[in-house]
Amino acid sequence: MKNRYSRQTMFSGIGRDGQKLLLDKHVLIVGAGALGSAAAETLARAGVGRITIIDRDYVEYSNLNRQQLYTENDAALPMPKARAAKERLEAVNSEITIEAVVGEADPAFLENLGTVDVIIDALDNFDTRMLLNDFSQKHGIPWIYGACVGSYGLTYTILPGESACLHCLMEDIPLDGETCDTVGIIAPAVQMVSSHQTTEAMKLLTEQPEKSRKTLLSFDLWSNETSEVQVETLKKAECPSCGEHAHHPFLQYENRAKSEVLCGRDAVQVRPGSRQYISLPDLKNRYENQVQKENPYLLVLQLEDKRFVIFEDGRTIIHGENDKAKARTLYQKYIGG
Repeated sequence: MKNRYSRQTMFSGIGRDGQKLLLDKHVLIVGAGALGSAAAETLARAGVGRITIIDRDYVEYSNLNRQQLYTENDAALPMPKARAAKERLEAVNSEITIEAVVGEADPAFLENLGTVDVIIDALDNFDTRMLLNDFSQKHGIPWIYGACVGSYGLTYTILPGESACLHCLMEDIPLDGETCDTVGIIAPAVQMVSSHQTTEAMKLLTEQPEKSRKTLLSFDLWSNETSEVQVETLKKAECPSCGEHAHHPFLQYENRAKSEVLCGRDAVQVRPGSRQYISLPDLKNRYENQVQKENPYLLVLQLEDKRFVIFEDGRTIIHGENDKAKARTLYQKYIGG
């Protein structure tokens, strides 16, 4: 191991045997923003053998205060976060495999991943979180929920078949509220949540699930408050995601919103009506005089008074619009689908 992991193997909780287990494991990180980039760097430096990162967004200057993998050059291009993360992490640790996917964690993508040992939630939208929850329950894959906003953070380790799932908690615990785009965020809150998430991941990856935390942990760094909630009794036998007759409703593509307002960004993301891939070069030729920026992963167009950021999977972020119906009309007019 060339002494790369010597300080980690000296730690009795991991040791040489644990390090070998880490090198043989696969972690899926869904989201490559603040939490995702922090988790990816920690686990890459720790020597997790295969890390898959999926993210739908691109780097912006407003990300740089807390999304530690990215640079001003990434924001200027702009680079998709998953690709920028892959480039940085491969420079950090060339001995492991980093896979980057520019897109969304839809059921088709998740089902084709092969064996995944742990999933890290680093998302900024509840729609995809619920999909992730159903996928993990269907396949029995542990996943680690995390969220942060302002100076507040929240994390919870979900072990399918044992702990209450995210769907179970929805009625009793407010999990979806303010976002960093509306009330801001400080980097230490991100780092604290990510530290808990990656520690829990390392326990599971070294095959020590008995060490995992059973409570839902929350904290506010600015007001010096910490609390833990016992949630075992919230597991519901009738839960459609993890109950006795689970049918995993969030894995159905038609149940996903086809458009969503991106809070605080004066923008709407529009998904195509069905899965499709579009030719960015063809779009560039069609709107040659409206091209603002381009790279192999996305195309930026100025159409009317709106900025369209278009990805190969057909997803489009329309800046300057916050009405979902109007955004979809614009999408159909210029992109189609």
